Amino acid sequence: MAELKTDTLAFGTLAFDALVFDVLGTLVDEPAGLRAGIRTLDPSLDGPGTERLLLLWQEHIEREQRRILDGDRPYVPSDALDREAAGRVAVAAGVDDPGAVETLARSARRLPPWPDTVAGLARLAEHFPLVGLSNASRTALLELNAHAGLRWHQALSAEDARAYKPDPAVYRLAVTVAGQPPERLLMVAAHAWDLRGAQALGLRTAYVARPVGDPPTASDRFDLYAEDLTDLAGQLGLSRLSGRRGP
Repeated sequence: MAELKTDTLAFGTLAFDALVFDVLGTLVDEPAGLRAGIRTLDPSLDGPGTERLLLLWQEHIEREQRRILDGDRPYVPSDALDREAAGRVAVAAGVDDPGAVETLARSARRLPPWPDTVAGLARLAEHFPLVGLSNASRTALLELNAHAGLRWHQALSAEDARAYKPDPAVYRLAVTVAGQPPERLLMVAAHAWDLRGAQALGLRTAYVARPVGDPPTASDRFDLYAEDLTDLAGQLGLSRLSGRRGP
């Protein structure tokens, strides 16, 4: 097997040896996939009705992950939370078919990539190790990656830390796998809260704007701000680096 040739990316006074990517919301459009699942559950729903059920799903996931982070609930993987959320949505929609609920729960694994995601990851992967770091379970992450066509050198699930981001243990997974100090890794996410968690452990940070993300506040200080992965690649100087790989 040919050895992967990687570059150390120098940006100003910073140097990165690997890029770590959030997945949900950053590389895939999570709300779009869930909306599709909700419409399949009840095709009669109008736009506002779909959005109401989507919000019910999102609030459940956020609340239960927070309870786990706060120690108020034992850890369960994302699959379990998705089934709970799907059950709540089905009850609210007046659907009592267990098969339909399971199908809805699995819609959390069938999320479309953003238009720039696949090509952007492919371009970045030519130069640097790419690590996916997701709150999705191992099983969900496998199916999600396959459905969206995401290219990784390694995909890590928060399930391995039995925690959810922004718990430091999750970011530590990426640091351990990369075998580099935290400051040599660039965490890329569309969620300011995620970047703050990575920043607290010493990782460098890059915010990528997405319609469904968590925008930075005036007090946030991230290393890079990008409109999308194409913009991020340009800021990382990949056109300049494109000829650096040897035969």
